[in-house]
Amino acid sequence: MATLRTLLHLSLLLFHFSFLDAASNPDAEALLSFKAAADTNNKLWDWNSSADPCGWTGVSCQNNRVSRLVLEGFELHGSFQQLASLTQLRVLSLKWNRFSGPLPDLSKLTALKLLFLSYNELSGEFPASLTSLFRLYRLDLSHNNFSGEIPANASHLTHLLTLRLEENRFSGSISGVNLPNLQDFNVSGNRLVGEIPASLSGFPESSFANNPGFCGAPLPKCARVTGDPTRPGGGALASPVGPAITVASSPSSLPATTTMPMKPGNSHRSGASKISKLAIIAIILGDVLVLAMVSILVYCYLNARKTSQSHKSQTLEGEKIVYSSSPYPVSSQPGGFERGKMVFFEGAKRFELEDLLRASAEMLGKGGFGTAYKAVLDDGNVVAVKRLKEMSTGGRKDFEQQMEVLGRLRHSNLVSLKAYYFARDEKLLVYDYMPNGSLFWLLHGNRGPGRTPLDWTTRLKIAAGAARGVAFIHSSCKTLKLTHGNIKSTNILIDKAGNARVSDFGLAIFASPSTAPKSNGYRAPEAALEGRKITQKSDVYSFGVLLLELLTGKCPTVVDNGGPGAGYGGVIDLPRWVQSVVREEWTAEVFDLELMRYKDIEEEMVGLLQIAMACTSASPDQRPKMSYVVKMIDELRGAEVSPSHDSVSDSPAVSEDTCGASQ
Repeated sequence: MATLRTLLHLSLLLFHFSFLDAASNPDAEALLSFKAAADTNNKLWDWNSSADPCGWTGVSCQNNRVSRLVLEGFELHGSFQQLASLTQLRVLSLKWNRFSGPLPDLSKLTALKLLFLSYNELSGEFPASLTSLFRLYRLDLSHNNFSGEIPANASHLTHLLTLRLEENRFSGSISGVNLPNLQDFNVSGNRLVGEIPASLSGFPESSFANNPGFCGAPLPKCARVTGDPTRPGGGALASPVGPAITVASSPSSLPATTTMPMKPGNSHRSGASKISKLAIIAIILGDVLVLAMVSILVYCYLNARKTSQSHKSQTLEGEKIVYSSSPYPVSSQPGGFERGKMVFFEGAKRFELEDLLRASAEMLGKGGFGTAYKAVLDDGNVVAVKRLKEMSTGGRKDFEQQMEVLGRLRHSNLVSLKAYYFARDEKLLVYDYMPNGSLFWLLHGNRGPGRTPLDWTTRLKIAAGAARGVAFIHSSCKTLKLTHGNIKSTNILIDKAGNARVSDFGLAIFASPSTAPKSNGYRAPEAALEGRKITQKSDVYSFGVLLLELLTGKCPTVVDNGGPGAGYGGVIDLPRWVQSVVREEWTAEVFDLELMRYKDIEEEMVGLLQIAMACTSASPDQRPKMSYVVKMIDELRGAEVSPSHDSVSDSPAVSEDTCGASQ
């Protein structure tokens, strides 16, 4: 009996201590009260008083307070008034449930940053309490039964990046809504009317669709009915549909007056006829004078151009070319020396330097090592030409030896070097032309309303391709330990098939101390030190920053304006910003807003984030090799891992003899 009493006493003690786990959290009571009212189907089965609330389904805590509550698709119903007391809540997502009635007063949730309530049965007017939540970044009330007007004081939510109100019953105008930081906006499928304000006109037509009373950009212009505002029924009226209509004054609307009979010869119509004839004669004379003046100007221009061309052709035949009016000194100049020559690599289609100079050229961009151009040769062949500047080559021999190494690198994820030209004052590199631009443009070009987002599958494919390209550079010519030296999103180009191609590799060796950037957001901490050379480990760091850029949609330097992860102020580098956000357990805030539309990718995004953070470790020894980065990304994609990533088998032209020639 004593033993039984002892066991019973111990059981009661264990129950008491387990109950304290829940009771010790000040938010536990509110959560249990919410479950009792909303979860009649017991979907949240692990929510009980015998466990720590921070371990319950959908609950995350910070400093023993609930900071994140994500309960999507649990068939919860009724109201969630009990959650209004979770004052430290930062993320609340209750999508795909059956909550109904007006939205509870959430004004106490002053720390709230993300609120997702779409696909419920909520009703009533736009919740007034939301306009006081000035920290909100994302607000989604779509696919509910809200009605009434969208209040002008919604503009108080100045940090708002997302506002989704589609498929409700909102009415009235949105002319008072002004949210300058919005990136994601949708009010389609409501009953809104009036002209779309200019501040929102940059969003696509789909953001305003199915509102029959809407007009103005990006929808058709608002038609205006014009008339005499001094007469009954006159004035200008806006209409969302139909062409502009001019309403003439009706005779019945004119006041009764005494009229005098008019003689036919003195009619107003006769006077108008005379005036119109004079106007026609004036117009004809004016046209003749203008035509004569234009003819004289064209003749003078053509004559001057012909004279100018005859003089220029004798000295600078290549004047129109953007690379250089003359990339080498002509023999007639004093001090002239033997001109350079084009050197082609195996498999490249050959052409003369003069063909390149005659080609039509378009500037693609400027980088740290020079300016790149797209050149269309006379035979239709298209190449990319980089004109190097301020390079510390150390002479022709050093330059040619490095080009021999780089020109023999052949891989499906590298931009092949086709040829080069060396002269004292001019150095040109000729590459395959990549028609689909760079990763930088795909990520950052035309950011904002109306742009085509870069989807997750494409981002992961680009990450894998770029990793293979860099890994191949590192594994080729092992005696030299080749590096890229300038990994960044502008140097990841996209070919016709949508594959990533790494460009500008191996040129950092020629960078002069005055032009080498101390830090550009991609540069490893140790590489930014004076006199430190680029290593393969610093390449890994730069690639890690590139992965963070893919995940966040942000440039390598981030302006910390008090958003998620705030605390540094000013401009900080991307790895430091990501670490600060993750440290606050706000991992979801790291990812690009454009990725939030895709389902079931959270695990892959977190996996790639972990790879990126390993690559950007402050200690070079803690960073993985690029061959291992390739393996991790391929495993993340579910792709087969190829052993050729660690070898030079993809480039049979490269050998240790070739590497040795460059030593």
